[in-house]
Amino acid sequence: MIVGESGCADAFSKYEALASALPASRQGLGNAPYRKHDGFWYPEHLMAPTLAMRDTFAARPTDVILATMPKSGTTWLKAIVYSVVHRGRHAPARERHPLLATSPHELVPFLHSLYENHRAVHGPARARRCRGPGAASSTCAGTPRTPSSRSATTSIKPEGSEMTPFAEAFDLLCGGVSPFGPVWDHMAEYESVARRGEVMFLRYEHLKEDAVGTVRRLAEFLGCPFTEEEVASGVPEAVVALCSLDRMRSVRDNRDGVHGTGRWSFKNMAFFRKGEVGDWKAHMTPEMAQRLDGIVEEKLRGSGLSLAGN
Repeated sequence: MIVGESGCADAFSKYEALASALPASRQGLGNAPYRKHDGFWYPEHLMAPTLAMRDTFAARPTDVILATMPKSGTTWLKAIVYSVVHRGRHAPARERHPLLATSPHELVPFLHSLYENHRAVHGPARARRCRGPGAASSTCAGTPRTPSSRSATTSIKPEGSEMTPFAEAFDLLCGGVSPFGPVWDHMAEYESVARRGEVMFLRYEHLKEDAVGTVRRLAEFLGCPFTEEEVASGVPEAVVALCSLDRMRSVRDNRDGVHGTGRWSFKNMAFFRKGEVGDWKAHMTPEMAQRLDGIVEEKLRGSGLSLAGN
């Protein structure tokens, strides 16, 4: 339920007060401080929206929540899921497809953005909560990269902010201080829910190795599997082609547009990196990778989840 601007603003002020009382850390992404809640670190400006979301968001059985850590394939996954779910209305081979004119982040908004703009503060959540970057969900899909969490150490920079030196950001990540971190706690909790068939883990490497096969499995999980006719006519391949990184980079809104407002805004182009498996080697030493792998292995021990990779 969406309520009026004044009503939302009044309700939201309660969460701003709660957020301001939480433990703070000046160490974070660039010059943005973090707030700690329930063992996780949040960029300070997202703390109040997150608290409001956790208290009031009511997930429906048909909702799909994409839960990813920053810089782990979020933009790509949003595009793929949007294309799969809406292929009945927007054929992926269509020249006027929404993804060819609009950023995936506008078509599949960040859940907290509804609360950040004071546009949604509604009744108590009725659905089971699934902690993570997306908070509550009926269905989740994530793209953890392997080995470990190496992609999370190379992040995007808000407009006008200073970038945290890489070595410092790496040490913070190893200590669990990262946007919405610690990342391994999210992984372990989602794995416990995945056993009930409510979560599908996707790996970036698998998408790169077998994009068509992964898209077909994703469609089946989302309850909208490709028909035999669609497979025969190449619809899964059309989805992959539409959502290719090169294709998305060529879209004007992705190339020239800006996401967010105020001090927390990004050029849309910042959401696109090389998209190569193993690019972490250009940023990290083997010793750093070994250290991070050891931390993740220890934190996930007993969870049934392994992120071992090449």
